[in-house]
Amino acid sequence: MARQPTSIRHFKEILRLKLQNELSVREIARSCGIPASTVGDYIQRAEAAGLSWPLPEGISDSELMERLSPPAEGPEAGIKPLPNWPQIREELGRKSVTLRLLWQEYRNVHPTGYGYSRFCELYERWADTLDPVLRQTHEPGRKLFVDWAGQTTPIYHPDGTITQASLFVAVLGFSNRIFAEAFPDQQLDSWISAHIHVFEFLNGVTAAVVPDNPKTAVIHANQYEPLLHPTYQEMAEHYGTVILPARPRKPRDKPKVETGVQIAQRQILATLRDLRFLSVGEFNAAIRPLVAKLNAQPFQKLDGSRDTWFETIEKATLIPLAEHRYELATWSKAKVNIDYHVAVDRHYYSAPFNLIHKQLDVRLSPRTVELFLDGKRVAVHVRGAQNGQFTTVPEHRPKSHQQYLTWIPTRLIEWGRSVGPQCALVIEQILAAKPHPEQGFRSCLGLLRLGKGFSHPRLEAACRRALHYQTCSYRSIKSILENRLDQEPEQVELPLKSPAHENVRGQAYYL
Repeated sequence: MARQPTSIRHFKEILRLKLQNELSVREIARSCGIPASTVGDYIQRAEAAGLSWPLPEGISDSELMERLSPPAEGPEAGIKPLPNWPQIREELGRKSVTLRLLWQEYRNVHPTGYGYSRFCELYERWADTLDPVLRQTHEPGRKLFVDWAGQTTPIYHPDGTITQASLFVAVLGFSNRIFAEAFPDQQLDSWISAHIHVFEFLNGVTAAVVPDNPKTAVIHANQYEPLLHPTYQEMAEHYGTVILPARPRKPRDKPKVETGVQIAQRQILATLRDLRFLSVGEFNAAIRPLVAKLNAQPFQKLDGSRDTWFETIEKATLIPLAEHRYELATWSKAKVNIDYHVAVDRHYYSAPFNLIHKQLDVRLSPRTVELFLDGKRVAVHVRGAQNGQFTTVPEHRPKSHQQYLTWIPTRLIEWGRSVGPQCALVIEQILAAKPHPEQGFRSCLGLLRLGKGFSHPRLEAACRRALHYQTCSYRSIKSILENRLDQEPEQVELPLKSPAHENVRGQAYYL
């Protein structure tokens, strides 16, 4: 069996790229970071399972994997051993040795192996990956090459600070139309925004985007299995395109943008070299007319210009823009706590009560927080603005679990009594101080952890001190224990007496 993809999202992407974008197996393999053999295997499985794109609504990841994994007919069903291509190549260098002879020797060892024509095809495909120097011919609307220019431009801020702006450059493979825009940095927000802006500049999307290997695009660069940044992958899916990262340290994979960056540095940055810009916006205002002039320039050896080639041929081949602009989102994981909330960016969001202790995927955007389990969205919230607060959906607290909600505070208070009466009082006050008792569960669980790190007598003394000074909280009691204040006697505040002095008027003066 071919190697499993790293996630079910890979399979969904394989199916989308094959059935919607009509990419080849090798292009899909480069985009998803999966061997071509695995891509072909999963396409065959999808056909056998009768799956199409888009997938049936409501199908879960686990159900999808069951449909894709029918029982095999044997331990090695359908597997054909690959020849040792390096050895084949070495043998071909010997006098009178031919591919047919080597194929015959291969079939003697593997009678059920590849036929002669397939054997030759696979060898030629492998040999083409060694180090070919190929003049690439690009179809209209097929590829967009993107990269950051190596040269930066200083931005002189009014407060006296100086930062460096980076120039994002994109070049269409067919028409060579160039897009350039400056950004304050090369972080994920700027990288995604740059792609959105170039798509809107073109008023369409190419079938594939070819970046280099920055961390905002590829988390783990690898010639055979690059791992894409999930946000970058999601942005590509939103616009219906595919990411085909260039191989590490292989500039021949993206000669268009290498040349485009060079042109942008010479005709844009060099032209503006003597100007001082006070903001990135001011810098971009100077860039735009130079980009327009560059695209309108006639080709030196061809008829027309970048603009005319784009307008007359390539524009019509682009994928239409998505109805809504992509909203930058980041993905993370969070575990549902005992209070059926997950902590996301220092705010707490509720999840269905029956998911306590489950690990969820979290999609965080500027406006929303979405929670996913097994590929299905289980909760969505408006993003909270206040740290430490709770956002709770009442439906996440079903009536069938009310007894459980009552049992948790009772259990916590009983545990407090096992430490001492002062600890039990502190837990009661923490639970009573919250609008919903479950919001105090985390603080009480924190006290439980303190009881493991410090002795029960010390924790009881710290709770007594917190009650005396009315500072009943996890943070306060932790500070008392860490600073050994529990070992000091509480100070009794006595009423202050007025000093005897001839200038003190006394009570009768004010009557």
